[in-house]
Amino acid sequence: MTRRTDAHPDLADPRVGAPFFSTWRVGTPLRQRQTVEAVAAAWERRPWPADGLLSYHLYTGHDATTLLHYSQWTDEEAYEAFVKTRRQERIDEIDTAVPGIERLGLGRYRRYRGGRRDGRVPGCVVIVDIEFEGPDPRRQRAWVDAVLEALEHDPHPHPGGIGAHFHLSTDGTRVLNYAEWESAQAHIEAMAGPGPGIGSPGALWERVQTWPGLRSTTVSRYDHAVGLLPG
Repeated sequence: MTRRTDAHPDLADPRVGAPFFSTWRVGTPLRQRQTVEAVAAAWERRPWPADGLLSYHLYTGHDATTLLHYSQWTDEEAYEAFVKTRRQERIDEIDTAVPGIERLGLGRYRRYRGGRRDGRVPGCVVIVDIEFEGPDPRRQRAWVDAVLEALEHDPHPHPGGIGAHFHLSTDGTRVLNYAEWESAQAHIEAMAGPGPGIGSPGALWERVQTWPGLRSTTVSRYDHAVGLLPG
């Protein structure tokens, strides 16, 4: 069986060996809601597809046009087996319910570092997507280490920040920060502060922003819409 949950995922679950992120463009708030329901229905009417899938969560973008998908797999082999045998029937049902979904690609990651400040329930999830000029796993790790150092020594961290979970793309070119915030407004206020991004002015945050090989930074806000778990 498959069951729904409103609970946010545990990003630090040690069983997760292959966290995947993908984005669908659906066009409007109405189609966002319709697609969430279509995905949940397509999964709930079928048995949970694989022991290697620990959870699957959907998020609605504050841009009113996108959906974020986050799935927690024990390993990539479990995902590949699902694609071969169980994925297409779900996709076909979803596309029948909501035609014209644009799928923007799947990102394969490994969680590297991060954690939560406290037990507050996030009111907003912020995805920070960092792209570098070419693959370099050492650069990925060094950049994340620098961000965490800046966070640790920030003299005025915004109280709305709850957690940050840094993931490294398996191709060595990207870092994805799944950041948990008390609310979207708290994140907006932090971004509007005097420092670069959410940080206070200072050398540590400036180093993060001007890291050699840093190509682009994209920030997107989401609401957790539904989680799917084995029943």
